Amino acid sequence: MGMAIATAALERGARVTLVKGTTSVEPPEGADVVEAETAAAMREAVLAALPGCDALIMAAAVADFRPLAVADTKIARADGLDLHLEPTDDILAEAAAQARQAGEAPTGRPVIVGFAAETGSLERVPEKARRKGVDLLVANDVAEAGSGFGTDTNRVTIVVPGAAPEPWPRLSKSEVAHRLLDRVVTLRAGTGASLTP
Repeated sequence: MGMAIATAALERGARVTLVKGTTSVEPPEGADVVEAETAAAMREAVLAALPGCDALIMAAAVADFRPLAVADTKIARADGLDLHLEPTDDILAEAAAQARQAGEAPTGRPVIVGFAAETGSLERVPEKARRKGVDLLVANDVAEAGSGFGTDTNRVTIVVPGAAPEPWPRLSKSEVAHRLLDRVVTLRAGTGASLTP
């Protein structure tokens, strides 16, 4: 979805900074691309790009956990393995908190949009949107055929804190991107429901 959103924004004349993790999808021509191979690098790049932007749309599926320790050498099978993980930083929540400190919504700070790649029920998504402090959360069941990764279509549910979830039909990713940007423009103009600053 990130590449489709970047493409749609460029088609509308926006200046786009694309913080890109590892992907086989080529970034659109015209975007300022920042490579980020780890969650830590992505956090650094996102927070550096945040000041002065009109909207932050975070579509990347960033790992929730990382190894607590990394071996310097190969671990022999005979040695066995206990894998201990620690949570990665919540980039979206941190960026939303930093943006809220910049000013009042909607014009004094960027509109913050996050994505939630879920499997199964989307019941917990409204609470996730509130907890992360976003203006809008785009949720989708990535286990559903034709939705999420590795397909040109997506079926999403739009969640604005304090409003009823809004399921969209399956659309091309380009159509989802343009409809989402329409919502961002509405939020930015202050004519749509959004989270309190």
